[in-house]
Amino acid sequence: MADQPLWTVDEVVSATGGLLEGKVTHALNGVAIDSRAINAGDIFVAIKGERTDGHEYAANALKAGAGLAIVSRPDSAMREAGPVLVVDDALAALEALGRAARARSTAHIIAVTGSVGKTTTKDALKIALASCGETHASVSSFNNQWGVPLTLARFARTAEFGVFEVGMNHAGEIETLIDMVRPHTAIITAIAESHLGHFTSLTDIARAKAEIFIGVVAGGVAIINHDTEFFSLLRDAAGEQGITDIRSFGEKDGSDIALKRATLHDACSCVTADVRGQEVTYKLGAAGKHVVVNSLAVLAACEAAGADMAKCALALADITPPSGRGVRHNLRIDGLHLTVIDESYNANPASMRAALDMLGASQPAGRGRRIAVLGDMLELGDHADRLHGELVEPLQTAQVDQVFACGPAMKALWQKLPAAVRGSYASSSAELIAPLLGSIRSGDVIMIKGSLGSRMAPVVEAIIKQYGGTSGG
Repeated sequence: MADQPLWTVDEVVSATGGLLEGKVTHALNGVAIDSRAINAGDIFVAIKGERTDGHEYAANALKAGAGLAIVSRPDSAMREAGPVLVVDDALAALEALGRAARARSTAHIIAVTGSVGKTTTKDALKIALASCGETHASVSSFNNQWGVPLTLARFARTAEFGVFEVGMNHAGEIETLIDMVRPHTAIITAIAESHLGHFTSLTDIARAKAEIFIGVVAGGVAIINHDTEFFSLLRDAAGEQGITDIRSFGEKDGSDIALKRATLHDACSCVTADVRGQEVTYKLGAAGKHVVVNSLAVLAACEAAGADMAKCALALADITPPSGRGVRHNLRIDGLHLTVIDESYNANPASMRAALDMLGASQPAGRGRRIAVLGDMLELGDHADRLHGELVEPLQTAQVDQVFACGPAMKALWQKLPAAVRGSYASSSAELIAPLLGSIRSGDVIMIKGSLGSRMAPVVEAIIKQYGGTSGG
């Protein structure tokens, strides 16, 4: 039925084994863990995190319209505010809801992991598959121990496709998450130095990413980047899990989904690919060679899901970069024209190189320059100095005119830069704002990137506040 709720009370109780106190009067049409984002009828799950405990906000969530609160420590304020379902562990209850949603689903499920490109690939899959049927996908980067079960718990029983992003910081994390998702199709985008501080080598990272194949259902498909040096390792890992349908994508000869041609523009790309013998030409609504290569994985997964390839390829023109991952701001004030490329959400050596490639492909106007504003890449452990220093080469290849850098790790790069390209260095992003704003001139293209912990987003905000303007390609 079209008006069937996301969850019935009986389904929630059965899935979680909880004890219901009070009467549920709302249709339960959502699941939330943030009391500030409650919609009427949401099930609020009181998860205890590192910094906050959802139990402190459960009463407020019920007052804000939540139809039910799942808690392990009920109190009088919660009981007065609305119905509660008492469980031993709220996160375990959320996981149980997720597993129940997966068990009842008849959708084709796709899971995406990789050191870089997970979120953009997941978002592109959502757009492509939505052209063919109801599609459910992770929001933002909900790819961890609470993000994956939350996304599953929100999974409508009517969805025809499901797209889930699966991340990790340590070995063993993906295995736990993928056991909940149980995909029909699993994608590994790339292997890179992300979280290298938690591993002894890139090989160990590849093995950890290969855990995604453990959860693939019988008869499922593995889609692997053919261009990575770890392709053979990943292919063998898929085979060890009994997966026989293994499809490769990339630029390398012999790829099942192969890039034939790509024309890269500032804000989009035009692509021709061979999808297992079928030539497909399409436009991508986002810039960057890395986006082009990952779009091959998108087409591979759409084909594996039995979706209409023509519709899926056409829909890729509608993709836009997620916030902090390549969004372009075209700014104008008092005759000043400049472009800001916001890559502030996160960074590792591979994504940093991809962002610098995008900067290199951008054309400054008039006397404008290519400017890179770089913050620390975190979680690289003992490899941090070397990996930051090695950014000199991609900066030179991208013909970057000025570098502004901040953070202790970026000092290793700063010390290797030729004097001619040194803009300014500061210990923090906040200290870098004033010298950067003082140096901007008409026609500049400015790319800002760093790990989330290096706080580069305020730099983007400061430029926009100073010069105003509009966002877009």
